[in-house]
Amino acid sequence: MTESWSEEQLIADGFERVYVESDWNGEPVTGLADIDGKPHHFEIERYDPTHEVSEYQVWPASETVAELEREQWAIYARWYERSQAGEVGHESHPGHGGIDARYDELELLLAPHRLAPDGARRLVCELRFIAGVDVRYRVEGPDYWLRWRPSS
Repeated sequence: MTESWSEEQLIADGFERVYVESDWNGEPVTGLADIDGKPHHFEIERYDPTHEVSEYQVWPASETVAELEREQWAIYARWYERSQAGEVGHESHPGHGGIDARYDELELLLAPHRLAPDGARRLVCELRFIAGVDVRYRVEGPDYWLRWRPSS
């Protein structure tokens, strides 16, 4: 079983909330998370299959962009909940396009903001799961938080 921590302990240990996980490959690949208390996009730049030193590019997201990211995530999370309950199949995933008009609109609006700008910071992160969460993807975010530090 994977170890998990209370939100109070996560905060005390310097972990910050993840709002959106756009891609996962054994670890977060892209998404939106707080870094230094502010929303940032993150994108894995160098993958390490040992999960020890994967390096990420991170860049700030405006509050407006962060709200749009969270709105699109909520559409996905609600679909995920229905999918897990057996109410809908994978063919109805909003990311396939043409399924949910607002999801598609948000995809177009967010695309330019999801490109790492020149000068994006390079960080590595550590992941911890939230205690008491039995749903992988929730409207408020995935079931883990991240702690960021400078890349060596």
